Amino acid sequence: MGAASAVILVLITILFPPVGVFMVAGCGADLCVNICLTLLGYLPGHIHAFYIEYVYYDRREQAREGRFAASRAPGVYSDRVQTGGQGYGTMNPAPPTGHHGGGPAAPAYN
Repeated sequence: MGAASAVILVLITILFPPVGVFMVAGCGADLCVNICLTLLGYLPGHIHAFYIEYVYYDRREQAREGRFAASRAPGVYSDRVQTGGQGYGTMNPAPPTGHHGGGPAAPAYN
């Protein structure tokens, strides 16, 4: 998301906080918490939504700089928000196609 997307997200969050949380965290525990907070009071829903968005963008910026947060942000249940939408960064790239050693190569069928 670029700067324009962030501005649109903030405007949507001002109007209806659960939609902003859904756009960042998806459908999960964070969305349910935000819906409950919004029903209990409009201000608590806003505070929670902007906190979720702050954590998301902060973690995204940290990942872009090559720094990863050592601990989870309190009160945030979505892994997407915790990692700034970047994933965990532990997946190895797919190996190149072809023979990788360790035994006879399988015949190639075209």
